[in-house]
Amino acid sequence: MQKTALLIVDVQNAMFDEANPIYDGTQLLKNLEDVIQRARAANIPVFFVQHNDEEFKTGTPAWEIHPAIAPIKGDVVIQKRTPDSFHGTELYEKLQAEQIKHLVIAGNQTEYCIDTTCRRAFSLGFHVTLVKDAHRTWDSGTLSAKQIIAHHNQVLGNAFATLMETKEIQFF
Repeated sequence: MQKTALLIVDVQNAMFDEANPIYDGTQLLKNLEDVIQRARAANIPVFFVQHNDEEFKTGTPAWEIHPAIAPIKGDVVIQKRTPDSFHGTELYEKLQAEQIKHLVIAGNQTEYCIDTTCRRAFSLGFHVTLVKDAHRTWDSGTLSAKQIIAHHNQVLGNAFATLMETKEIQFF
């Protein structure tokens, strides 16, 4: 059996700002709380990735990981500056140190950080499971958030990841 870790990408307060909240953010948080609780109950390591840029300035309230799913002692928090959770970070080394071979991925933003992180994890040799109902984005000028999520589930599920709903995720 492959050793598994849960990877939560960019679930930061700015994404839940009432002025421009992420699509279906309340349900996203419920799904993430559920999968995180089950991972912790099974002693599966939980890794959080936290984006840093002009909007997500280190140490500001917008940059903080949402309190509904905040890391606890023993969780690993990785800082990043690009959509790729592996690029320029210690994520790969920390996963290797724990002999992780399977990543369960959830979080934000579907067409950027989730897409790029899934593809890169696959390219690095990880077995990837994308929690298909636990990643989100915003409407674009062309597509609704729901369409973007469905499109990325289809593309990533065809080549880079196994798709599972929150309720289907099981940790051993």
